[in-house]
Order: sequence, then C-alpha cells, then structure tokens
Amino acid sequence: MRLSIIIPAFNESRLILHCLDSVSKSMAANHRAGFEYEVIVVDNNSTDNTAELARKAGARVVFEPINQIGRARNAGAAVAKGDWFLFVDADSLLNPDMIADILKLIDSGKFVGCGSVMHMPGSPWLGTLILKIWTVISVTFAWASGALIVCRADAFRDVGGFNLDLYAADEIDLSRLLKKWGRKRRLKFTILKRSPLITSARKLKLYTAREMANQFLQVLFHPRKSLQNRKKLPVWYDGRR
Repeated sequence: MRLSIIIPAFNESRLILHCLDSVSKSMAANHRAGFEYEVIVVDNNSTDNTAELARKAGARVVFEPINQIGRARNAGAAVAKGDWFLFVDADSLLNPDMIADILKLIDSGKFVGCGSVMHMPGSPWLGTLILKIWTVISVTFAWASGALIVCRADAFRDVGGFNLDLYAADEIDLSRLLKKWGRKRRLKFTILKRSPLITSARKLKLYTAREMANQFLQVLFHPRKSLQNRKKLPVWYDGRR
C-alpha cells in the first residue's frame, strides 16, 4: 500500500519544516513491510522560500499558480501515485498514533476515508469555543475539516476532487461526495477521535474577534456568495501570516 501525503502551502516558511518533521516522525514510527509513502508539497504561488525549504527537506514540490486551497490540493493529487491520499495543512502536525489509526482504518477495507478532530494549543477563548462547536458538527455529520482529510485515491478521482467553485468549505463538499461514493460500495467515512490533529491557532491570534465574527457572519448569511469569492474570504486569502 502506498500513501500520498499532500500538503498545500502558501507562504508557509515559518511552519512547513515543523509539518514535514511531524510527517517524517509519524511515518518512521509506523514503518512496516509493504508500506510506502510519498510527500508532495504544493507551492500555491508563495512569495517566500516555502518551496526551497520543502525541497531541502526531501519533499516533492509542485507549483500551482492560482491561489486557491482546493486547486492546490487537486494539483498535488494529480501527480500523486498513492492508493490513498492524505491531505494535511502546512500549519498542522501529524502524530504517530493518528497515522496508526489511519493505517488500521485502511487495512480494515471498510472505509472510503476519514477526517480527524483537532487540538489547537494556545488558542484564545473564542477559538476554543469555535473548535468545540465545530467538533460536535464534524463528528455528528462526518464532515472532515480542511486541516486533514484522508481518502481512497480512486474515490477522490471518481468524485472529481475538490470543488473549484469553492474557495473554502470544499472539504465539507468532498466529505459529502465521498460518503455518497462509499455508500454505494458499503464503505464508511468517519472522523477519528483518539489522537487529535494538532493545528495552529495563528488565525485566531492574527485576526481580531470582530474580524473573525464578521467573516463567520458573512459565510453564515451569504454562503454561496462568500464561499465562491476569494475576495470575501480575507481570513483565508489576505496572506496575513
């Protein structure tokens, strides 16, 4: 079995090496005969040295000129050779126990894919509250967060990958499509809970509570207009790091 780890990255020079180190350690802890993996970093038109750092760390680097998270993920999947894809954000950290759970899930032959609950160290109270609410929604509806989504490569290709009409929440759309694909084949999609993905709280520190609230309300009351327009999603696309 071969696992393709795909990491979209836009100006992630501060965090990309931490992410890649977590990948290396998690894979080494789960080494076994017949298991191979590759690491693909998609440079999503960065203006810093993200790509150079990733190459030096041993990752394969792919360039995607259009700044869109789903497009970057699709670009990585287009060159990936794995039987399974693992998409993880560059500001997140894998851990050995999570990878062990993912490999058990794959070995069972009962799943089309999975997401994971998250832990956000150093998050302010607002971020902690948002994460608790999201965790309940994610587990209840089996919706993966964009920080981590794992799926069979054939299922990903069959459903068309990430929706390029969306500039955010495309992971929820993909979760829905994967569940539909899986039901026809008696395969499940689940959210892993034992070993949370560690993800950065930087957005909650870089943006004021008012800015975050405005972004949330914009998406809540005008989802189609917001999610299909990059200019209306500054928290994702204004480049603040």
